[in-house]
Amino acid sequence: MIQGMLDFLTDPVNWSGAEGIGNRILQHIWYTFLSLGLAALVAFPVGVVIGHTRRGAFLAINLGNAARALPTLGLLTLVVLLMGRIGVLPVLIALVVLGIPPILTSTYAGIAGVDPDTVDAARGMGMTGGEILRKVELPIALPLIISGLRSATLQIVSTATIAALVALGGLGRYVVDGLSLRDFPQMLTGAVLVALLAVGLDLLFALLARLTVSDGLTGRVSKALSQPNPAQAGT
Repeated sequence: MIQGMLDFLTDPVNWSGAEGIGNRILQHIWYTFLSLGLAALVAFPVGVVIGHTRRGAFLAINLGNAARALPTLGLLTLVVLLMGRIGVLPVLIALVVLGIPPILTSTYAGIAGVDPDTVDAARGMGMTGGEILRKVELPIALPLIISGLRSATLQIVSTATIAALVALGGLGRYVVDGLSLRDFPQMLTGAVLVALLAVGLDLLFALLARLTVSDGLTGRVSKALSQPNPAQAGT
């Protein structure tokens, strides 16, 4: 089967045209980031508000956890039946519902977890509530926020294969078509490509975190200061 997968990947025919591997990867990325963006558009403001005000946390977090418990395939089927149509919209609804809980909970936890003494110090310096949120709470909460985005991305990219079940594209096409044709090397190819794409996107978010999160929060500054100065060590 491994050899069959390698033959599938190295066949130039499988890389050309609208049904080629390259185009399928682009479709999968499109479904992933569109769903992630819509989920963040809903979950991030809610997480910021409840984290900053400490109001509505119980309701919002429990609703988010309830949404996480929904089976994505079952939700997709329900949406298709209710809408009476197939297409990208039912897939987006299912994937957005999947992506909201990790973004919501991580954003809330990051902002609510900011040291109250830090907030009081900022308020004592004359900062308004909005300034405290933008200049203090959000920068400190950024590691957890990015962690939530990473978690949501991994869940969405691995589940976006369901798009093939409603006649759409993406890497799930190889899994569904391979199953119907009993072409197991094609199925394995689709699964491996999804896994590699998930790893690549996770590394992308890890790089984003390294570039955007303050060195003071990651501990890189303290590590650098703790290392002996070569010039002083030689004296």
